[in-house]
Amino acid sequence: GNFERNFESLDLAEFAKKQPWWRKLFGQESGPSAEKYSVATQLLIGGVTGWCTGFIFQKVGKLAATAVGGGFFLLQLANHTGYIKVDWQRVEKDMKKAKEQLKIRKSSQIPSEVKSKAEEV
Repeated sequence: GNFERNFESLDLAEFAKKQPWWRKLFGQESGPSAEKYSVATQLLIGGVTGWCTGFIFQKVGKLAATAVGGGFFLLQLANHTGYIKVDWQRVEKDMKKAKEQLKIRKSSQIPSEVKSKAEEV
């Protein structure tokens, strides 16, 4: 009896319509950082996360460049020692075919003014 009178009825549909999407998903304490932190704190957090991201991508980039360069080096070494035989005539034939296809596509898609400038370059 008396216990039920202490509570207020809440229409959840109306409440949900008034809330931003991030509060619906994450709760009342979530929201844009502008609501929670000062400008200096936001700049500090952004700077630190940017530096960390740059540091990580620098390391990953060096590793990827080393792997690609090392792979090319190993392929050249294998070619010179005879482990890999390259059919240079076939490579040349395929390159000629690719150049012809590019010329056909280029001539049909590009206006003549642009073609002349591209040929100059």
